[in-house]
Amino acid sequence: MSNAEVSNVAIAPNAKRLLWAGFFAILAAGVGAAIRGGILDNWGREFGFTSTQLGDITGAGFTGFCFGIIIGGVVCDKIGYGKLVIAAFALHALSAVVTFTAKGDGAYQSLYWGMFIFAYANGTLEAVANPLVATLFPNNRTHFLNILHASWPAGLVIGSALGWLLDDKLLWSWQVQLSLYLIPVLGYGLMFFGQHMPKSEASVKGLKFGEMFKDVGMLGSVIVCYLLVLFCQSALQLSSSIAYGIGGVLLIVVGILTRFSIGSFLLFALFIAHALVGAVELGTDGWIQNITGNLFTSEQGKYLFMWTSAIMFSLRFCADFIEKRMGISPVGILLSCAVLASVGLLLASNITTIGVAFLALAVYAVGKTFFWPTMLAVASDRFPRTGAIAISIMGGIGMMSAGLIGTPGLGYAKDRFAGEALRQTNPAVFEAYKAAEPKGFLFFEKVNGFDGTKLGAAQAAAQRTPEQQAVVDSSISGDRKTLKADAFIPAAMAAIYLLLLLYFKAIGGYKPVHIVPVAEQQAAEAGRAT
Repeated sequence: MSNAEVSNVAIAPNAKRLLWAGFFAILAAGVGAAIRGGILDNWGREFGFTSTQLGDITGAGFTGFCFGIIIGGVVCDKIGYGKLVIAAFALHALSAVVTFTAKGDGAYQSLYWGMFIFAYANGTLEAVANPLVATLFPNNRTHFLNILHASWPAGLVIGSALGWLLDDKLLWSWQVQLSLYLIPVLGYGLMFFGQHMPKSEASVKGLKFGEMFKDVGMLGSVIVCYLLVLFCQSALQLSSSIAYGIGGVLLIVVGILTRFSIGSFLLFALFIAHALVGAVELGTDGWIQNITGNLFTSEQGKYLFMWTSAIMFSLRFCADFIEKRMGISPVGILLSCAVLASVGLLLASNITTIGVAFLALAVYAVGKTFFWPTMLAVASDRFPRTGAIAISIMGGIGMMSAGLIGTPGLGYAKDRFAGEALRQTNPAVFEAYKAAEPKGFLFFEKVNGFDGTKLGAAQAAAQRTPEQQAVVDSSISGDRKTLKADAFIPAAMAAIYLLLLLYFKAIGGYKPVHIVPVAEQQAAEAGRAT
């Protein structure tokens, strides 16, 4: 039997059904995310939100994911995958109810927390799907995790197509559009129903929770705790002292559980890289329809988004060919993708025609295709004793970064660059169109973006006044500069992946690690003692 045939053998008879159940679960997340990205302009016009505010709402659609996947990853081996699926199903329904209460002055809070609950449900499901697929197909994780995550761009294509038809053509309400993600929610519920799910390799071989957490250790936990501090400051509006106090307490708890294990430097580097993955892939996805729709038309922006998502969907079925037939290691795949993503974003920042836009964004799409699932495969291959914990924390870091850094950061960049462009060319018009309240981001100074209602009116005007045209031109200039700034993120990722590639070359190449059962390890230690 060939190596390729051996690598595709699953450890359970219902493996394919569970794979496709997980596929539908992530599909629901993709549909919801795409529709949400397509109706940002609706929310801006209806409620007068700035780009920074819209970025914060979209970011909640990622930050909640972090809590869902980390909490789910920590408890899944203890309570079982089935209970987590039931909880996610209920939360998906609840998120629709909360979001649809958006009215008047309370609209921001309804949309923010509705997106947060939606994301929490998505994270809970991925806490099930990722370790489940990694366990079911232990000898070819890169291939099957890429297949699992092909559902994300598939959901983006479906959601974008629905947005194009129902929003641009039929002018249906955003509430009806957003509710359509409940259809794949029902699909994954039916596919998971009544299925037996195996435990992770670490759980089967008798590792305790503290042992599973040791590779994460203090280093990995510092990243999670810092992102939690940002969440407490931005979403919960807590003071810096309280936020850092919460982060510090959590770090101490982890230290006690792991006996203050420093953790793996390799896993720490992977966590840093995945924070950048979340910022550039999901953060950009949250804004790209809005940006390209501004550079061209809203309808063309949806075409371009569907185009990049279709490329991702197709290529994620090719990871096995790239790794096994072309002989490129998972880290080599990641390095190549980072370079392509950076080049693609730089090309996209200069697009002036729709044809060139399709080409530039195709380069970017190829680049971002393998980031997320291949990172999960690397962590699962190299740190099997962490069970579901390491890959769940990694997914949480990526989503939290997207929600707290990537999406709000791009919204801030749009506000800053667009505002600066108009203030330099026409200060009086800037004063007339700027938002009433300035917004900041992390340690950057506060800036005034454009009032969402006024910007929307200028963009929609059939015959623009010179003042309206100046606002629209500045908005486009801001979008171009935002894409250029975004390109630095995958460039930084490329540097990290290059160092990892050199590290693996120095130790004899990239190879999956397998757990030595506890009984065998104890016997070996006893033998050495005698």
